[in-house]
Amino acid sequence: MTTRQVYNPGPRAQRYYDAMHFATATRAGDLIWVSGQVGIDPETGLPAQGIEAQAQFAFRAVEAALVAAGSSLGDIVELMTFHTELGRDSAGFSAVKDEFVHEPYPCWTAVGVTELARPEFLVEIRAVAFVNAR
Repeated sequence: MTTRQVYNPGPRAQRYYDAMHFATATRAGDLIWVSGQVGIDPETGLPAQGIEAQAQFAFRAVEAALVAAGSSLGDIVELMTFHTELGRDSAGFSAVKDEFVHEPYPCWTAVGVTELARPEFLVEIRAVAFVNAR
């Protein structure tokens, strides 16, 4: 039987788990699902300014969740991103994505949306990864 474990790295993630009832990451067997991560600066608790800064913080949050669950950015098999300004911000986002995601590239779906959880958020990143027994 496959067991399911939840991971909430850091006090903010645990507060969301307790108050809003969702896990930052869930591992079932050798697969990990990471809930959508946004560009909040962990030092200030505020959204970062601009798509590049928000994407960097969001990818770092995805990475922290994967590491806590026993994986890494290199083990992502599916990436889904949600953008409030998809056309305008695609070049800046793609440049940051390429800093964090390398070959072999995962599947990626980018979706343009009218809004995210807060009006300041420009991008949200969710991922599915496997546990690589290196």
